[in-house]
Amino acid sequence: MSAQPLAESLVQSVDWLAIAPPTTAAVMALVVLVADLFVPESRKAVLGWVSVAGLAVSLLLLLPLLDGDRSTFCTGGHARACSYTADGFTLVIQLLALGGALLAALLSVTHLDDERRRVPAGEFWFLLLSSAAGAALLPASRDLATLVVALEVASLPAFALVGIRHGDKRSSEAALKFFLSSVTATAVSLMGISFVYASTGTLYLTQVAQRLPHVDSQLHVLAQTGVVLTLVGFAFKTAAVPFHFWVPDTYVGAPLPVAAYLSVVGKAVGFTGLILVTVVAFPSYADVWGPALAALAALTMTVGNVAALRQQATRAYSAVRLLAWSSVGQAGYLLVPIAAAGYTEDAEKAIGSTVAYALMYAAVNLGAFAVAAVVGRGRALNRIGDYRGLYATNPLTALLLAFFLLCLAGLPPGVVGLFAKVTVFSAAVDAGLGWLAVVMAVNVVIALFYYLQWAALLFRAPEGEPARHRLPAPLTAAIALTGVLGVALSGAPQLVLRFAATGLF
Repeated sequence: MSAQPLAESLVQSVDWLAIAPPTTAAVMALVVLVADLFVPESRKAVLGWVSVAGLAVSLLLLLPLLDGDRSTFCTGGHARACSYTADGFTLVIQLLALGGALLAALLSVTHLDDERRRVPAGEFWFLLLSSAAGAALLPASRDLATLVVALEVASLPAFALVGIRHGDKRSSEAALKFFLSSVTATAVSLMGISFVYASTGTLYLTQVAQRLPHVDSQLHVLAQTGVVLTLVGFAFKTAAVPFHFWVPDTYVGAPLPVAAYLSVVGKAVGFTGLILVTVVAFPSYADVWGPALAALAALTMTVGNVAALRQQATRAYSAVRLLAWSSVGQAGYLLVPIAAAGYTEDAEKAIGSTVAYALMYAAVNLGAFAVAAVVGRGRALNRIGDYRGLYATNPLTALLLAFFLLCLAGLPPGVVGLFAKVTVFSAAVDAGLGWLAVVMAVNVVIALFYYLQWAALLFRAPEGEPARHRLPAPLTAAIALTGVLGVALSGAPQLVLRFAATGLF
């Protein structure tokens, strides 16, 4: 008699519609990999467009999920728990991950055309789609095992993407640094998760949250150690200082579309995992992770912005390095509301600020990388100085880059950037973190200098013969999409916060 309820509790239902977005991306990855065996070399470009179509379909499959929360892979019985949940938070992050991957794919179509001999097309598209599938799976993960699996499915293909260029020493070194840092993070996380499981007896996030405050006194130190190690592992994934050392060299060594992908989707993966383990699984340890994340936020934004400020316009790859260090600084801003969630009872509002900021950052940062890809086609060293006089030859491209930089700086007409920064600032103030708000204000001023310096260079008289940059259709589409999105959100910035904060958990 007792065997039947036990068997029923182990039966897991499958909601195929709920898992459709990441599943579609994964299936398309396999389709591209198999198709690569039969498509002749002269027609490899079709694999890129198939991948773009697959990511677009994955995005469209988010629409049927808007009517309410859905859960699958659930256990039965009175202690019902699910491994996969498609709620408001999941859909917003999946939109960010799949949308970012789609824009990175548009950049990659042209890039692979330019570097056909050095980058194998079939492997590239398989890896990109696989990573996107993992990134889309992660926000829906509601147990620690699925969370780690999704994190590694998103990360492992990214290592190969960074080092995919044949015969490029810089690319190989970047991939090695990225791999070593990420493997270290995974090892630390897994040890922490094993300690949490040993002390609570469950991997489901909601059950971990319920059991952690009532852990046996003999297991209390084990539970604390597990929480700390898990948080340290995810801090590596978010590129928070002092776990950021891999970022600049990885961005410079990777193909530019891959750097763009890592700056947005890779960052979203790390921050999503951090949100899930702190706010959902470890709320009872808010007095531990709240102050720790606040200190990390202050350190990360300061180191990132000061390093970006020191970039020299004549140094090789200085434009990409500046975007890399800027990405580290932006990670500090993204950490602020997560830290604030540890000090306030309204954690959902604080997390909404992080999600809103991430949406803004994704659109404009991908736009900046798209323009960098345009300039990089003619100027392989991609120095900041190469952008001087861009307005004289490509006025619309220059105007859009200036707009993206102003959004990142938080200055009008980049109203969406200003709105996002004010939202994060208010989250810190509401949580009583006045000192962190002051640190953020100082860093915003530091960032203004290097963003405005780059923007001003676009409109100066060009040195020597101006170089006209040709815009292929995929690059034009990527720049146009990010530009339209940035302008639209600057016209109605309140939509971002309303969309990001509605029914997150």
